[in-house]
Amino acid sequence: MQLKDFILTFSHLGGFILNENNAETISQWSYAARSENAWFTEDNVKLALNNIAKYYLNKDLLENFVATNHIQTNISPKKVGVVMAGNIPVVGFHDLLCVVLSGNIALIKLSSSDSVLMHFLIQKMFEISPEIKEFIQIIDKLNFAEAMITTGSDNTAKHFEYYFSKIPHIIRKNRTSIAILTGEESRTELANLGNDIFQYFGLGCRNVSKLFVPKGYTFDKFYEAIEYWSTIRIHHKYNNNYDYNKSVLLVNRTRHFDNGFLLLKEDTALVSAISVCHFEYYEDESHLRQLIDQHQEKIQCIVSKDRIFENSFNFGEAQSPSLNDFADGVNTIAFLKGI
Repeated sequence: MQLKDFILTFSHLGGFILNENNAETISQWSYAARSENAWFTEDNVKLALNNIAKYYLNKDLLENFVATNHIQTNISPKKVGVVMAGNIPVVGFHDLLCVVLSGNIALIKLSSSDSVLMHFLIQKMFEISPEIKEFIQIIDKLNFAEAMITTGSDNTAKHFEYYFSKIPHIIRKNRTSIAILTGEESRTELANLGNDIFQYFGLGCRNVSKLFVPKGYTFDKFYEAIEYWSTIRIHHKYNNNYDYNKSVLLVNRTRHFDNGFLLLKEDTALVSAISVCHFEYYEDESHLRQLIDQHQEKIQCIVSKDRIFENSFNFGEAQSPSLNDFADGVNTIAFLKGI
Protein backbone atom coordinates (compact mmCIF):
# COMPACT_ATOMS: atom_id res chain seq x y z
CA MET A 1 0.00 0.00 0.00
CA GLN A 2 1.05 3.56 -0.68
CA LEU A 3 0.99 6.29 1.94
CA LYS A 4 -2.04 7.89 0.31
CA ASP A 5 -3.91 4.58 0.67
CA PHE A 6 -3.29 4.52 4.42
CA ILE A 7 -4.57 8.09 4.69
CA LEU A 8 -7.73 7.21 2.76
CA THR A 9 -8.37 4.14 4.90
CA PHE A 10 -8.07 6.06 8.14
CA SER A 11 -10.16 8.96 6.86
CA HIS A 12 -12.90 6.55 5.72
CA LEU A 13 -12.90 5.03 9.20
CA GLY A 14 -13.36 8.50 10.65
CA GLY A 15 -16.21 9.15 8.25
CA PHE A 16 -17.88 5.89 9.29
CA ILE A 17 -17.72 6.82 12.98
CA LEU A 18 -19.17 10.30 12.45
CA ASN A 19 -21.89 9.24 9.99
CA GLU A 20 -25.24 9.37 11.80
CA ASN A 21 -26.45 6.47 9.69
CA ASN A 22 -24.05 4.26 11.63
CA ALA A 23 -25.27 5.37 15.08
CA GLU A 24 -26.89 1.99 15.76
CA THR A 25 -23.65 0.17 14.99
CA ILE A 26 -21.69 2.51 17.28
CA SER A 27 -24.25 1.86 20.03
CA GLN A 28 -23.76 -1.89 19.58
CA TRP A 29 -20.00 -1.41 19.85
CA SER A 30 -20.52 0.64 23.01
CA TYR A 31 -22.71 -2.01 24.59
CA ALA A 32 -20.15 -4.74 23.86
CA ALA A 33 -17.33 -2.57 25.23
CA ARG A 34 -19.22 -1.93 28.47
CA SER A 35 -19.86 -5.66 28.86
CA GLU A 36 -16.08 -6.12 28.87
CA ASN A 37 -15.28 -3.09 31.04
CA ALA A 38 -17.88 -1.44 33.28
CA TRP A 39 -15.98 1.87 33.18
CA PHE A 40 -16.64 2.09 29.41
CA THR A 41 -20.06 3.69 29.46
CA GLU A 42 -21.83 4.47 26.20
CA ASP A 43 -21.14 8.19 26.64
CA ASN A 44 -17.42 7.59 27.21
CA VAL A 45 -17.09 5.21 24.28
CA LYS A 46 -18.83 7.64 21.94
CA LEU A 47 -16.70 10.50 23.27
CA ALA A 48 -13.50 8.55 22.61
CA LEU A 49 -14.58 7.45 19.12
CA ASN A 50 -15.78 10.91 18.11
CA ASN A 51 -12.54 12.46 19.34
CA ILE A 52 -10.31 10.15 17.30
CA ALA A 53 -12.60 10.60 14.29
CA LYS A 54 -12.46 14.41 14.51
CA TYR A 55 -8.88 14.95 15.63
CA TYR A 56 -7.03 11.92 14.20
CA LEU A 57 -9.02 10.58 11.24
CA ASN A 58 -9.77 13.72 9.28
CA LYS A 59 -8.18 13.56 5.80
CA ASP A 60 -6.81 17.11 5.87
CA LEU A 61 -5.37 16.64 9.35
CA LEU A 62 -3.77 13.35 8.33
CA GLU A 63 -2.18 14.89 5.24
CA ASN A 64 -0.86 17.78 7.32
CA PHE A 65 0.48 15.33 9.92
CA VAL A 66 2.27 13.38 7.21
CA ALA A 67 3.76 16.55 5.74
CA THR A 68 4.79 18.02 9.10
CA ASN A 69 6.53 14.82 10.14
CA HIS A 70 8.02 14.19 6.67
CA ILE A 71 6.51 10.71 6.40
CA GLN A 72 7.21 8.90 3.15
CA THR A 73 6.25 5.52 1.75
CA ASN A 74 8.28 2.88 3.59
CA ILE A 75 10.02 0.35 1.33
CA SER A 76 11.49 -1.72 4.17
CA PRO A 77 8.84 -2.09 6.90
CA LYS A 78 9.72 -3.37 10.36
CA LYS A 79 7.55 -5.34 12.76
CA VAL A 80 6.68 -3.00 15.62
CA GLY A 81 5.12 -4.43 18.76
CA VAL A 82 2.52 -2.22 20.47
CA VAL A 83 1.43 -3.07 24.01
CA MET A 84 -1.77 -1.11 24.49
CA ALA A 85 -3.20 0.27 27.72
CA GLY A 86 -6.87 -0.14 28.56
CA ASN A 87 -7.62 2.60 31.07
CA ILE A 88 -9.89 4.55 28.70
CA PRO A 89 -11.55 3.52 25.41
CA VAL A 90 -9.25 3.10 22.36
CA VAL A 91 -6.39 4.82 24.18
CA GLY A 92 -3.86 2.87 22.11
CA PHE A 93 -5.24 3.90 18.73
CA HIS A 94 -2.74 6.71 18.17
CA ASP A 95 0.16 4.26 18.38
CA LEU A 96 -1.54 1.95 15.89
CA LEU A 97 -2.12 4.86 13.52
CA CYS A 98 1.51 6.03 13.76
CA VAL A 99 2.95 2.58 13.11
CA VAL A 100 0.73 1.99 10.07
CA LEU A 101 1.17 5.50 8.63
CA SER A 102 4.94 5.06 8.90
CA GLY A 103 4.58 1.99 6.68
CA ASN A 104 5.61 -0.47 9.38
CA ILE A 105 3.75 -3.59 10.52
CA ALA A 106 1.87 -3.20 13.81
CA LEU A 107 1.93 -6.26 16.07
CA ILE A 108 -0.86 -5.36 18.49
CA LYS A 109 -1.06 -6.75 22.03
CA LEU A 110 -4.48 -5.63 23.17
CA SER A 111 -5.38 -4.84 26.76
CA SER A 112 -7.90 -7.23 28.30
CA SER A 113 -9.77 -4.10 29.41
CA ASP A 114 -10.12 -2.72 25.88
CA SER A 115 -10.03 -5.57 23.40
CA VAL A 116 -13.60 -5.52 22.09
CA LEU A 117 -13.65 -1.94 20.85
CA MET A 118 -10.19 -2.14 19.28
CA HIS A 119 -11.24 -5.35 17.51
CA PHE A 120 -14.26 -3.56 16.04
CA LEU A 121 -12.14 -0.65 14.77
CA ILE A 122 -9.50 -2.90 13.25
CA GLN A 123 -12.09 -5.12 11.63
CA LYS A 124 -13.80 -2.07 10.14
CA MET A 125 -10.45 -0.97 8.64
CA PHE A 126 -10.08 -4.44 7.13
CA GLU A 127 -13.52 -4.05 5.53
CA ILE A 128 -12.61 -0.62 4.18
CA SER A 129 -9.25 -1.79 2.84
CA PRO A 130 -8.46 -5.55 2.88
CA GLU A 131 -4.85 -4.75 1.89
CA ILE A 132 -4.21 -3.13 5.27
CA LYS A 133 -4.37 -6.58 6.87
CA GLU A 134 -0.71 -6.96 5.94
CA PHE A 135 0.12 -4.07 8.29
CA ILE A 136 -1.98 -4.90 11.37
CA GLN A 137 -1.76 -8.14 13.32
CA ILE A 138 -3.37 -8.83 16.69
CA ILE A 139 -1.09 -11.18 18.58
CA ASP A 140 -0.56 -12.68 22.04
CA LYS A 141 3.25 -12.83 22.04
CA LEU A 142 5.74 -10.23 20.85
CA ASN A 143 8.66 -12.57 20.11
CA PHE A 144 9.09 -11.33 16.55
CA ALA A 145 8.94 -7.59 17.20
CA GLU A 146 11.89 -5.60 15.86
CA ALA A 147 10.91 -2.51 17.88
CA MET A 148 8.50 -1.88 20.75
CA ILE A 149 6.05 0.74 21.97
CA THR A 150 4.60 -0.02 25.39
CA THR A 151 2.31 1.78 27.78
CA GLY A 152 1.83 0.72 31.39
CA SER A 153 2.55 1.41 35.01
CA ASP A 154 5.91 2.27 36.52
CA ASN A 155 6.22 -1.34 37.66
CA THR A 156 5.46 -2.90 34.29
CA ALA A 157 7.86 -0.42 32.67
CA LYS A 158 10.73 -2.03 34.60
CA HIS A 159 9.86 -5.42 33.11
CA PHE A 160 9.48 -3.97 29.62
CA GLU A 161 12.85 -2.25 29.88
CA TYR A 162 14.45 -5.60 30.77
CA TYR A 163 12.71 -7.73 28.13
CA PHE A 164 13.03 -5.24 25.27
CA SER A 165 16.42 -3.73 26.11
CA LYS A 166 18.04 -5.14 22.96
CA ILE A 167 15.64 -3.60 20.44
CA PRO A 168 14.57 0.04 19.84
CA HIS A 169 11.73 0.96 22.17
CA ILE A 170 9.45 3.58 23.66
CA ILE A 171 8.40 2.57 27.16
CA ARG A 172 5.83 4.82 28.78
CA LYS A 173 5.18 5.01 32.52
CA ASN A 174 2.52 6.52 34.76
CA ARG A 175 1.62 10.12 34.00
CA THR A 176 -1.17 12.47 34.95
CA SER A 177 -2.30 16.02 34.18
CA ILE A 178 -2.63 19.25 36.12
CA ALA A 179 -4.57 22.51 36.04
CA ILE A 180 -3.30 25.98 36.89
CA LEU A 181 -5.85 28.35 38.40
CA THR A 182 -5.39 32.08 38.99
CA GLY A 183 -8.75 32.92 40.56
CA GLU A 184 -9.80 34.89 37.47
CA GLU A 185 -11.50 32.00 35.69
CA SER A 186 -15.08 32.41 34.50
CA ARG A 187 -17.85 29.98 35.43
CA THR A 188 -17.67 28.51 31.92
CA GLU A 189 -13.93 27.94 32.18
CA LEU A 190 -14.33 26.23 35.55
CA ALA A 191 -17.14 24.11 34.12
CA ASN A 192 -14.84 23.09 31.27
CA LEU A 193 -12.21 22.17 33.84
CA GLY A 194 -14.82 19.80 35.23
CA ASN A 195 -14.68 17.93 31.91
CA ASP A 196 -10.91 17.61 32.23
CA ILE A 197 -11.36 16.08 35.67
CA PHE A 198 -14.40 13.82 35.19
CA GLN A 199 -14.40 12.58 31.60
CA TYR A 200 -13.61 8.86 31.55
CA PHE A 201 -14.10 9.00 35.36
CA GLY A 202 -10.61 10.48 35.72
CA LEU A 203 -8.93 7.27 34.58
CA GLY A 204 -6.83 8.75 31.76
CA CYS A 205 -3.34 10.19 31.92
CA ARG A 206 -4.78 13.36 30.39
CA ASN A 207 -7.32 13.71 33.20
CA VAL A 208 -6.56 16.50 35.66
CA SER A 209 -5.78 15.04 39.09
CA LYS A 210 -4.05 18.06 40.64
CA LEU A 211 -4.92 21.76 40.89
CA PHE A 212 -2.35 24.48 41.52
CA VAL A 213 -4.16 27.45 43.08
CA PRO A 214 -2.96 30.84 44.41
CA LYS A 215 -2.60 31.33 48.15
CA GLY A 216 -5.98 32.17 49.67
CA TYR A 217 -7.98 30.57 46.84
CA THR A 218 -11.48 29.38 47.78
CA PHE A 219 -13.30 26.61 45.92
CA ASP A 220 -16.90 27.86 46.13
CA LYS A 221 -17.10 29.02 42.50
CA PHE A 222 -15.29 25.91 41.31
CA TYR A 223 -17.76 23.60 43.07
CA GLU A 224 -20.72 25.61 41.77
CA ALA A 225 -19.43 25.44 38.19
CA ILE A 226 -18.93 21.64 38.19
CA GLU A 227 -22.29 20.83 39.82
CA TYR A 228 -23.61 19.52 36.49
CA TRP A 229 -21.25 16.54 36.93
CA SER A 230 -23.10 15.43 40.09
CA THR A 231 -24.80 12.59 38.20
CA ILE A 232 -21.42 10.85 37.98
CA ARG A 233 -22.29 9.24 41.32
CA ILE A 234 -24.96 7.19 39.54
CA HIS A 235 -22.16 5.00 38.22
CA HIS A 236 -21.70 2.31 40.86
CA LYS A 237 -17.94 1.91 40.48
CA TYR A 238 -17.30 5.64 40.75
CA ASN A 239 -19.67 5.91 43.71
CA ASN A 240 -17.93 3.03 45.49
CA ASN A 241 -14.61 4.83 45.09
CA TYR A 242 -16.10 8.08 46.35
CA ASP A 243 -17.59 6.42 49.45
CA TYR A 244 -14.37 4.56 50.20
CA ASN A 245 -12.09 7.59 49.80
CA LYS A 246 -14.41 9.79 51.82
CA SER A 247 -14.38 7.22 54.62
CA VAL A 248 -10.57 7.11 54.61
CA LEU A 249 -10.35 10.90 54.86
CA LEU A 250 -12.88 11.01 57.69
CA VAL A 251 -11.31 8.16 59.67
CA ASN A 252 -7.88 9.74 59.35
CA ARG A 253 -9.34 13.16 60.15
CA THR A 254 -7.71 14.56 57.03
CA ARG A 255 -8.84 18.08 56.18
CA HIS A 256 -10.67 18.11 52.87
CA PHE A 257 -13.51 19.67 50.89
CA ASP A 258 -16.53 17.67 49.73
CA ASN A 259 -19.42 18.55 47.43
CA GLY A 260 -21.03 15.11 47.39
CA PHE A 261 -19.15 13.67 44.40
CA LEU A 262 -15.62 15.17 44.37
CA LEU A 263 -13.22 15.28 47.29
CA LEU A 264 -10.57 18.02 47.30
CA LYS A 265 -7.49 17.33 49.38
CA GLU A 266 -4.38 19.46 49.87
CA ASP A 267 -1.50 17.21 48.85
CA THR A 268 1.89 17.63 47.15
CA ALA A 269 1.41 14.40 45.17
CA LEU A 270 0.29 14.67 41.55
CA VAL A 271 -1.69 11.45 41.27
CA SER A 272 -4.96 11.24 43.17
CA ALA A 273 -7.46 8.44 43.68
CA ILE A 274 -10.68 8.20 41.68
CA SER A 275 -13.19 10.79 42.99
CA VAL A 276 -10.35 12.75 44.67
CA CYS A 277 -8.50 15.77 43.27
CA HIS A 278 -5.39 17.10 44.98
CA PHE A 279 -4.59 20.78 45.22
CA GLU A 280 -1.55 22.82 46.21
CA TYR A 281 -1.14 26.53 46.87
CA TYR A 282 1.48 28.66 45.14
CA GLU A 283 2.81 32.05 46.22
CA ASP A 284 3.61 33.60 42.83
CA GLU A 285 4.56 32.64 39.28
CA SER A 286 8.15 31.84 40.25
CA HIS A 287 6.99 29.52 43.01
CA LEU A 288 4.47 27.91 40.65
CA ARG A 289 7.13 27.12 38.08
CA GLN A 290 9.33 25.67 40.78
CA LEU A 291 6.53 23.36 41.93
CA ILE A 292 5.77 22.20 38.39
CA ASP A 293 9.42 21.70 37.46
CA GLN A 294 9.70 19.16 40.26
CA HIS A 295 7.17 16.92 38.48
CA GLN A 296 7.92 17.43 34.77
CA GLU A 297 8.55 13.73 34.12
CA LYS A 298 5.14 12.81 35.53
CA ILE A 299 3.00 15.46 33.82
CA GLN A 300 1.19 14.49 30.62
CA CYS A 301 -0.48 17.83 29.96
CA ILE A 302 -1.33 21.15 31.62
CA VAL A 303 -4.57 23.14 31.32
CA SER A 304 -4.77 26.85 32.09
CA LYS A 305 -6.87 29.93 31.32
CA ASP A 306 -6.28 31.02 27.71
CA ARG A 307 -3.21 28.76 27.66
CA ILE A 308 -1.30 31.31 29.73
CA PHE A 309 1.19 28.65 30.73
CA GLU A 310 3.44 27.58 27.85
CA ASN A 311 2.53 24.34 26.06
CA SER A 312 -0.75 24.13 27.96
CA PHE A 313 -4.32 23.51 26.79
CA ASN A 314 -7.43 25.56 27.38
CA PHE A 315 -9.82 24.27 30.02
CA GLY A 316 -11.92 21.47 28.55
CA GLU A 317 -9.35 20.48 25.91
CA ALA A 318 -7.32 17.93 27.85
CA GLN A 319 -9.10 14.95 26.31
CA SER A 320 -8.94 16.28 22.75
CA PRO A 321 -5.28 15.91 21.76
CA SER A 322 -4.23 16.49 18.16
CA LEU A 323 -2.21 14.07 16.06
CA ASN A 324 0.96 15.91 17.05
CA ASP A 325 0.28 15.70 20.79
CA PHE A 326 2.47 12.66 21.37
CA ALA A 327 2.22 10.80 24.66
CA ASP A 328 5.01 11.66 27.12
CA GLY A 329 6.24 14.27 24.62
CA VAL A 330 8.09 11.59 22.64
CA ASN A 331 7.58 11.90 18.88
CA THR A 332 6.41 8.42 17.90
CA ILE A 333 6.89 9.08 14.19
CA ALA A 334 10.49 10.22 14.67
CA PHE A 335 11.13 7.03 16.63
CA LEU A 336 9.58 4.84 13.92
CA LYS A 337 11.54 6.55 11.16
CA GLY A 338 14.75 5.82 13.06
CA ILE A 339 14.38 2.09 13.65
